[in-house]
Amino acid sequence: MNMALIIVGVAVFILVLMVAGMYNGLVKLRNLFKNAFAQIDVQLKRRYDLIPNLVETAKGYMKHERETLESVTKARNTALSAAEAVSANPSNASAMSDLVGAEALLGGAMSKLMVSVEAYPDLKANSNMISLQEELAATEDKIAIARQAFNQAVTDYNIKRETFPTMIIAGIFGFIPAELFEITAPDEREAVKVSFS
Repeated sequence: MNMALIIVGVAVFILVLMVAGMYNGLVKLRNLFKNAFAQIDVQLKRRYDLIPNLVETAKGYMKHERETLESVTKARNTALSAAEAVSANPSNASAMSDLVGAEALLGGAMSKLMVSVEAYPDLKANSNMISLQEELAATEDKIAIARQAFNQAVTDYNIKRETFPTMIIAGIFGFIPAELFEITAPDEREAVKVSFS
């Protein structure tokens, strides 16, 4: 009788350790993808800070492009708002979807701005504009790298939460799937064009 209780006790203890290990593994992976989004967030905020300076610099030269400048500002504000929502909860699929859409709109507006800049040789040669374009290009590269790291962290987390037996623990403790930060429409996949010519 005592031997049976010892065996049951050891089995329960091993089961508790396994459950704790799976739970802790999920927590670790969830925190890793949240941290990875925080790295994206830093770069997005950097870009959002650069855009008003770019618009202000362009404003002095582009008197007849008010609509383009306003659309960039509006798209920037929408993207900033969406990024703040995701920053609060990177596992919120709806917020991530909103951010992807807002970033696509911002990319389109920035592309239109850069095409418009080409028509103003004095603006293209402006040292402030050149500097801002270089900073924006560097920031875009950092965003791409941070997004890649985030998507890898999300993939690792989702794989872990979908594999047996961890999927049972994930379901019991409410570990929901995380969304990738990916652009799905082919025309949205183009990076913001930054020209130095």
